[in-house]
Formats: sequence, structure tokens, C-alpha cells
Amino acid sequence: MSNPKHDKGEHYLTTPKAEPFLERLLFNNRPIILIFFAVLTLFLGYNAVKIQPDASFERMIPLEHPYIVNMLEHRDDLENLGNFVRIAVEAKEGDIFTQEYMETLKQITDEVFYLNGVDRSGLKSLWTSNVRWVEVTEQGFQGGTVIPDGYDGSRDSLEQLRQNVLRSNEVGRLISDNFKSTIVYAPLYEKNPETGEALDYGEFSRQLEEKIREKYEEQNPNIQIHIVGFAKKVGDLIEGIGSIAWFAGITILLTTLLLFWYSRAIAGTLVPVFTSIIAVFLQLGTLRLLGYGLDPYSVLVPFLVFAIGISHGVQIVNAMAVEAAKGFDAVTAARLAFRALYIPGMLALISDAFGFLTLFFIEIDVIRDLAIAAGIGVAYVILTNLVLHVLIMSYVGISKGGIRHVQNHGEKQDRKWRAMSYFSHPGVAPISLLIAVIGLGLGLYYKQDLKIGDLDQGAPELRADSRYNKDNAYIIDNYSTSADVLVVMVKTPEEQCTQYNVLRAMDTLQWELQNTPGVQSSASLADVSKMVTKALNEGNWKWYEISRNQTIINASIREAPAGLINTDCSLTPVLVFLEDHKAETLETVVERVEQFAEKNSNEEHRFLLAAGNAGVEAATNEVISGAKDKMLILVYSVVSLLCFVTFRSVRAVLCIVIPLGLTSILCEAIMAVSGIGIKVATLPVIALGVGIGVDYGIYIYSKLEKYLLEGRTLQEAYYETLRSTGKAVMFTGVTLGLGVVTWIFSPIKFQADMGFLLFFMFLWNMVGAIWLLPALARFLLRPDQMLAKARAAK
Repeated sequence: MSNPKHDKGEHYLTTPKAEPFLERLLFNNRPIILIFFAVLTLFLGYNAVKIQPDASFERMIPLEHPYIVNMLEHRDDLENLGNFVRIAVEAKEGDIFTQEYMETLKQITDEVFYLNGVDRSGLKSLWTSNVRWVEVTEQGFQGGTVIPDGYDGSRDSLEQLRQNVLRSNEVGRLISDNFKSTIVYAPLYEKNPETGEALDYGEFSRQLEEKIREKYEEQNPNIQIHIVGFAKKVGDLIEGIGSIAWFAGITILLTTLLLFWYSRAIAGTLVPVFTSIIAVFLQLGTLRLLGYGLDPYSVLVPFLVFAIGISHGVQIVNAMAVEAAKGFDAVTAARLAFRALYIPGMLALISDAFGFLTLFFIEIDVIRDLAIAAGIGVAYVILTNLVLHVLIMSYVGISKGGIRHVQNHGEKQDRKWRAMSYFSHPGVAPISLLIAVIGLGLGLYYKQDLKIGDLDQGAPELRADSRYNKDNAYIIDNYSTSADVLVVMVKTPEEQCTQYNVLRAMDTLQWELQNTPGVQSSASLADVSKMVTKALNEGNWKWYEISRNQTIINASIREAPAGLINTDCSLTPVLVFLEDHKAETLETVVERVEQFAEKNSNEEHRFLLAAGNAGVEAATNEVISGAKDKMLILVYSVVSLLCFVTFRSVRAVLCIVIPLGLTSILCEAIMAVSGIGIKVATLPVIALGVGIGVDYGIYIYSKLEKYLLEGRTLQEAYYETLRSTGKAVMFTGVTLGLGVVTWIFSPIKFQADMGFLLFFMFLWNMVGAIWLLPALARFLLRPDQMLAKARAAK
């Protein structure tokens, strides 16, 4: 029942002519639409609870990059250098030459052999037949397996084992430099060759923990096990996803409390939370039906969907409370709220969706998956926020407590909004712009140090004190071959890979790389040829060279270890062991190899980049480096276009987009200062921050324009804007920020980084809309011209 005092002035708002088509469609069919949502929620919710964690080596790399194309083309010849685990079995007391240690190592080797996903033909350990020793005697070459024939654990057999180890070429590779640990090297299949099923990294990691680490550390207290490799890292990331449930609960509870404090109405609190959770279930159910899972990078998207739903739901609650305080009933208040908000709300959400979808143009599948997940989530928020939320509120309405809260705080709030309206004052606006220019200068200065790629050793996706990074540090400290391997592939015609010119070029490349900062060591067929040639000449170092005699070369590489030459002698790798995979290290080494390849590749041999985990990282960094600016240009272009189509004004676009641009620059500066590089995990943050941050500016500007077109001065129009929507925008910024700031406590480092960066972007975008937008409007908008155009259009 409407308030009589509004009948004359506002009755026209609810006449059929004033009702837009969408409003009539929704409110005239409320029961049918709510039943549809109930059925849809039950169906997709059933699928949502069945969604599974998902991770894949190939989905995390840029498959279209030339390095990756080369690696995948020759993957059968490279002994799975891209995907493997290394299990270091350490003796806490004593060394490896004890019966107890060797028995435990044998059992671990057998256990790893039978793990699902292990390429058993490539498994290496002191107990496997492919780990051998070779020596030159007066009778010629002699050799055998490192484990002596007839080994029985006796003192004599252990001494023989020691001699074989010293004669092998595995010290620093499979055997630690201090003889206190050895490695079980297990290459992995990406897909099971028998069933075709993809490797379940989460299950594989659990098997490593339960069947290897826990079992044998408990069985032999003198043993400590260290495990590194892509599969283990991803497994630990998937394990960290389990903690996300706690963050989800904390976020929902915190948001609910803040909403109640804001609205003082039970319905105004529970309905936005309920509809936002529905949006998450609809999103997850759709993703499962489309064949997607939740990988470690996209698992946070449901958080964003929930936060976006809450942020727009607050606008509905705020608008309905204002209308209810005027005396309108629940249905009328809901109609008026929908009428006022469906255009800016839809514009903001479509901007969010397109902002996320720009990520799809980055040629890395996990980022594309994130873009699709976010885009689907925002599409559902449009439905749950502008349809489901409004229709439910039209039944339950705003409680009397919520209405009293709006009425009782009017005068107090008015004083605050009056003070804040001075941001648009002719004397204050220039000061705001000067502060913004200073911030821009500082941001541009500090962002110069922003790096592409990882800036830390080990797995920067995990925290420095994580078990994985401690294991990685142990292997780096105790082995001369690091876990960061760059593989340069030397391609030749068949049966030509051992020619003198080929080996000489490889040897020259190795010499250049070993004098390159960041390179620890290298290995290739050229090293084998030189070592054996020296051995054939009584160990004289004068013969430590590649012979020009092809017969001698052929004899020298006869015992070459597996992995350094393929079956038809058309490809041989140069293994480059790096000190780390930091962005600077990869850039330096890759640049040196590319320069060498350009000068030395010919018809006889070509140097191709790159395989190994460092090669994958280098390719990923190049893709991200090239995509960053394109993505920013695209997301800002889409946002600007949508704003222009809606407001039909370049000046309006500038008022909305400039604060976003300042936030992006400041965010990159903070990343540089905080030591956070731009990589797969952090690149989406920039698009997400822009896509969601534009909402504030759209809501503020749409109200500001409305009041300007009524003939008010800029400051008065901004005052009315703050009164009507300023509180909701500020609450939204704080709620979004608090919703993601809990991520900083995640055991997964990149999730903590994303939480920190999004917290900054959400809050600063809100500040930009409240503080900088009105200052820009003072210089860019011409209210008299806007009013004249509006009258002319009528």
C-alpha cells in the first residue's frame, strides 16, 4: 500500500506505461519463474556436488608455443623429461652403504615400480638394471650393474657396491655428493597407455605419501624421504584445495554478519547470501556437465562468483530499503528497485563477464578454463541477482527493523555524504587529481621492476616452508644436477647425430652455457664421447676431446646412456642443469641458446628449444609476457565499449575507466615491490580486478547522470548519488575485499598472492569510484550540455 504523500509525485512510476518489458515479464510470472529456478537448482546442484578436482600437465602449459610443439613432437625420444618425480631416500645417520639402507631402497624401488602412472621402462634406481658402471682396463671396457652380482648385504658386497658407485657416472645425479642419499627417478605417463585415462595427480600424490614416505619412514626410523617433481607439486596443490572449504565457510559467515549490520533486516541478509550460493551451485553444476573439473587455479572462481553476487545483491537490498522507507509495499519496492538497477546492474555484470572472457585468448588451458568458469558464474549471477533475488524479495520484503534503520540514520548519514560530496567541489577536485597524478608517477616508476615468471626457487606456488620446497632445497644442496632442467634438442638426418660437426657444435654450446650465469652444469653425447676417448687412451687428459676420426667417435658412444640418443640417431639432447627457474635465469639462458642456434643451425643439424621443466617455464613466460598487454588492452576496450554503448558519452567512459587504469598500474607496482611476478596464477588477477572493479564506477555514474539530467549542480548531484547508492558501493568494496583477504592464509602461495592483490584492487577501485570519479567529472562533464541533449532527445 503506497504512502498517500507519494501518490501524486510518484504514482506515475508504477503505471503500466512506465513498466519496461522485462519488468512486466518477470513480475507477472513470479511463481512460474521461481519454480523454474527450483528445478534448475536441484538439477545443477546435484551435478555440482559431484565435481572433482582436476589437474593436467598439458593443460598448464602453452601447447601452441614453438618450444612446446618441439617438445611434444619429440617427447618419445626425450625419456619423459617434462614429467617425472624424484624420490631422494636419505640416511639420517651414516651413509648409504649399509645393509638396512639398501634393503629399504630396494623395497621403495619395487613399490614405486608398481605405482599407477609410472613409466616402468624408464625407472632408475641403484637397484634397476639400467644404472651401470663402466671402466677401461688392459683388456678393454668392463662394466655391469651398480648392484654387484650376488649382492647379499655382506661387508664385502657393500664394499663392492661402493667401488661400483665410484666407477659409475651417477654421483651427483642419482647418488648425493656426500653419499648420504640416493634418488629413485620415476618418469610418468600423462595418460595410461592401456586405458587412456589421464593421470590422477591427487591420487598419485597420496600414494607417494602413504605407500612411500609414511610407510618407509615409519618402517626405518633412520630414513627420511624427499619427493619433488611436477606430479608431486600438483598433488600438494590439490591437497591444499581441501582447506578452501574452511575459507568458504569463513567468507559466508563474515559476509552474512556484515550484511546484517548493513541492512538490519533478516531477509536483506539471508536472501542475497542464499541467491549468491545458488549462483555458485549453478556454475559448478554447469562446469561438470561441460566436462570441467576444478584445478588449483580455478578453484577460487566460486569465491569470486559468491562475492560478485553479494556485491550486486547489496544494491538490490539498498534500493528496496529506500523505497520501502517511503511507504511502498514489497512488490512495488521490488519493481522500483529492479527498474532503477537492471540497466547498470546488467551492464556491470556483462562487463565482468567480458573482462573474464578476455583471458580465453591466452594460449594456456588452465587460464582458459578459469575464464570459462568465471564467465559462466557471472552469467548465472545476472539471473540470480536481477531475477531470483528480486522476485524472492518481492514476497518477503524489507522488515520493519530494516526500514527503521534506513529512516533513523538518515540525518547522520546525510552529514557524512555532504562532507564526501566535496570530492566534486571546484576547489577540492584539482587536489584529488594532483594526488592521482603523483600516484600514477609512483606506480609507473616502481612497476618497471615487475618481472615475468617465478622469482623464487623451488615451487613458488607453495609457501617457502612447505614440505615440497624443503624437499626441493635438500635435493639442490646435495646433488650437482638440479631439478630445473632445460633441454636443447639437436635434430639431424637419420644416422647423423654422432657426426663430428654435430658433436663439436654441441660441445661449443655447452662451453658457452657453462660460462653463463645461472647454469650449474650440462650433459650431452659430446661429454660421453670425450670421456670414453680419454679412457681409451690410458686416461690421458690430452685425449679429452672429440676425435675427428669417425670410427673413434662411433666406438666412444657405443655405451652411451639411454636418453642421450634416440633409436635412429636423428635426435640427441643437450641437458642444461640450472641453478633455479627464476625468470631472469631463464631469460639469460634461453637468449644465449637462441643466439647460438641462429648462428650454428644448418642442414646437418638444428638446435631446437626446448624441453624439460625449465623449457616449459620459459615458453610459459614468453606467452604470458606477450599476452599481458594484449589482455589489458582487450579488457579495457571491452569495458570502455560497453560503457559507451550504455551512456553514449566518451566523457562518461573516461570518468569510469581512468580510476580503473590507476588501480591496474598501482597493482603492478605493488607486485614488483612485493616480489610477485606475472605468471599463470597472477595474470588473471589483473583482468578479474578490472572486470569486477568497473561495477563501482557504473553504479556511481549512472546515479550521478540521473541527477544531473534533473538539472542539479554537480556537487548536489553527487551528494544525492552518495545518499542513494554510495553506502552500498562502499559496503560492496569492503565486503568483496574481506571476502578474498581470507585467502592470504591459504597454504597455497599463489592463492595467497591472488587474495592479497584482489583485496587491494577491490578496495582501491571502490576508492577510485568514490573519490576520483567525481573529481574527473568536475573537469570532464558538462551538465548543461547533457541536460540540453536530454531535452532535445525527448
